[in-house]
Amino acid sequence: MAFSADELRVLRRALAIALHPMPLSDEDVQDCLRLAGSVDEAVGEAGRLRAFLLADLARYRNALPGSATGYLELLQDALAAGYDPRPDDLAALRALRGGSLAAALLERCQVLAERSVRARLAGRSAGAAAPGPRSRLLALPGGRAATREPERPSTPASPGKPQKPGDRPMPKPSEVFPPRRRPAPPPSEERAAG
Repeated sequence: MAFSADELRVLRRALAIALHPMPLSDEDVQDCLRLAGSVDEAVGEAGRLRAFLLADLARYRNALPGSATGYLELLQDALAAGYDPRPDDLAALRALRGGSLAAALLERCQVLAERSVRARLAGRSAGAAAPGPRSRLLALPGGRAATREPERPSTPASPGKPQKPGDRPMPKPSEVFPPRRRPAPPPSEERAAG
């Protein structure tokens, strides 16, 4: 991703303001919002390009062995862009490993796939959540939002009545799943001693 000289000026100013909060002029806020929009657009375009590349890679993989040359070139491009090889890619490379390029790619993909699996397992064991999509930049510290007073919560409703349908208290498990009643034992028949 490349920034123009004007975008770099806005980025430097935004970073300086983030480090040393101060009130922003409306023009500065608009510049920051335009830069955030440009970055969002570039990220979206990169995502579309990546999706196109991966779809193209899948098409070539499905047309193997006739498309081996194109598939190997596309796989190299995808790996350079940070693609984690899938089991289908490893299977396709094993079938093509007679060629030197396919054999080298197979070794590289096996290393990358193993590294990816280890990272996912380490993330699960550490309880790390996968990062979500990047959200839009809504406000900068020290900007126009800093001059406004914080909103105060409305007066709470009476303790027995919820304010909104989503504010209901969580039911207890015994309310949701009432205890099971054990069936009464069958009446025992007394045997008369005869």
